[in-house]
Amino acid sequence: MLSPVLWNAGRVRILDQTRLPAEEVWLELEEVDALDEAIRALRVRGAPAIGVAAALGCALAAWRFPGQDAAGLRAAVRRAADQLAATRPTAVNLFWALDRMRRHLDSLVDADAPGLRRALLAEAEAIRQEDLEACQAIGRHGAALLPDPAVVITHCNAGALATAGFGTALGVIRAAAAAGKRVRVFADETRPLLQGARLTTWELLRDGLEVTLICDNMAGALLQRGGVSACVVGADRIARNGDAANKIGTYPLAVLAARHGVPFFVAAPFSTVDLGVPTGADIPIEERAPEEVTAPRGVAFAPTGVQVWNPAFDVTPASLIRALVTERGVIAGPDLAAGLQRLARPGDRGFP
Repeated sequence: MLSPVLWNAGRVRILDQTRLPAEEVWLELEEVDALDEAIRALRVRGAPAIGVAAALGCALAAWRFPGQDAAGLRAAVRRAADQLAATRPTAVNLFWALDRMRRHLDSLVDADAPGLRRALLAEAEAIRQEDLEACQAIGRHGAALLPDPAVVITHCNAGALATAGFGTALGVIRAAAAAGKRVRVFADETRPLLQGARLTTWELLRDGLEVTLICDNMAGALLQRGGVSACVVGADRIARNGDAANKIGTYPLAVLAARHGVPFFVAAPFSTVDLGVPTGADIPIEERAPEEVTAPRGVAFAPTGVQVWNPAFDVTPASLIRALVTERGVIAGPDLAAGLQRLARPGDRGFP
């Protein structure tokens, strides 16, 4: 199974997603600064994968700390957690994982430096394994929502590349196919960075699944023709009321799906839920460099000096979401907020 972020003998090993699909390049990151750059530059991306990477980054800080001063090691891990928390503001799995690593560090009251290193790495690996298991459970729950045969539209990349493995939205598709359902996928290209074109199609073709690439502005015409069974996407943060932030372009796809009576499903682990955020209006939205729009992949398409607005995410209101698919079960609309409260547990971000 493809796992884009791993621990490898004192280093964080990531698949550089900026190089796909042309090259499959693995990076061995030995310093927290290098991991910081990899997250900012989207070499590792997708909310769950960022959370896993950040957790391993805390272990990396402990591993790289010289000497056996336990107090100094603790301080180095806390600095690393603070540094990594500043990389990307929207994906809540990042903050959830770092909070968990901080709590675990604080619980190790009497540990010496070697014990801290072992325990922090074990906790980071537990986060990675739990995310993989969550994705597989999401797949099983979501697969039951798809008919046979099914035609599915997805946006951005919510696959193995965006998680510890298997994927959320693509996990639903993988699980449906594994159950014997005939699934055809239409992948939005996902401007401006083309995660759908570069990553989702690469993943699905790699697995032998049927996928057709479309431009983002073709989804409406496809829905208008009929025959689409569902739209399935991931999420980077889900508010307490069920509003979901996902890659820019998700909201118009949800509007189009509602217009044509096609169910719109959001698949995400519960680590993506932020019960401390009341609505989608309270979710911080990352804005990225104008060059991603004016000169994608280094090729200039717009005149020099033009103003650019480049939000990385938009928010889909809960009213447009037919169901949230989590590892704890499916939360069906229209009252997503009640379902989230019902499945919430201590340890969830924002749990009362």
